[in-house]
Amino acid sequence: MSGRGGVINGTWNGYIPPECHSQSSILRLSANLTWEEAHEPLHKDIDKSAICGVGPGMAFANSILEKFSRLEVIGLVPCAIGGTSIFQWRRGSNLYDQLVMRSRAALEDGGTIRALLWYQGESDTKKEEDAELYKDRLEKFFISLRTDLSLPMLPIIQVALASSSGTYFNIVREAQLAINLPNVTTVDAKGLQLLNDDPIHLSTPGQVKLGKMMADAFLLSY
Repeated sequence: MSGRGGVINGTWNGYIPPECHSQSSILRLSANLTWEEAHEPLHKDIDKSAICGVGPGMAFANSILEKFSRLEVIGLVPCAIGGTSIFQWRRGSNLYDQLVMRSRAALEDGGTIRALLWYQGESDTKKEEDAELYKDRLEKFFISLRTDLSLPMLPIIQVALASSSGTYFNIVREAQLAINLPNVTTVDAKGLQLLNDDPIHLSTPGQVKLGKMMADAFLLSY
C-alpha cells in the first residue's frame, strides 16, 4: 500500500504518471500531522524504513475527483508500513495505535472519514500458522478499528494479494476473498503488472490500475 512502483535496485526512478499528478484539491496528512498538497511518494515520511515509490493512493484520489465532482477536496491519510504482518496491526499494537491517532487527527479540522483502503498480507504467506489465522485476525482488525473510530459501518476497500513469495499465498488470498463483513469490498489485484525484478510488488502501471479499481469500488459503496 505504501507503494513500490518505479523502485528499481533500491532507488525510485522518479517517474510520476499523469494519473498520479498533484493538485490543490488532494491533500495528505504528513508525519507531523499537518495537511499539505499530496504528491508521490505518498508514504515517503511514513514508511521510512523502505524506499517508497508510486502507490495506489494518488491514482485513487484523482479518479474519485474525476468521476465524482461533488467532492471538492480529498484528504489522504497515509499509514502503511511495508513488510508487516496482520498480527503487528492488532488492537493495542504500536502500528494500530498510530493508525487510530492519525485517523482522529484528520478529523480535527472538520473532516469526515469516508473509507479505509487496506492492502497487506504478503508477510502472512510465509508461515502456515499466520496464513491459517489471517482471516480471523483481519476481521478482528476491521471490527476493532470501526469500534475505536465510532464508525460501525465505515466502508473498507481491501485488496486481495496479487502475488507473494510465501508458500501459503493461496491460503491468505482465499481468506481475503472470504471476508464477509458488511461494507467491506474486496478488489482483486491478481493479474496486475508486477515490478520486473520483484515478484511481490506492483509496478507503476499496476499501482495506477489498482488505484482506479479501488476508486470504482469506493464509488459503488458511497
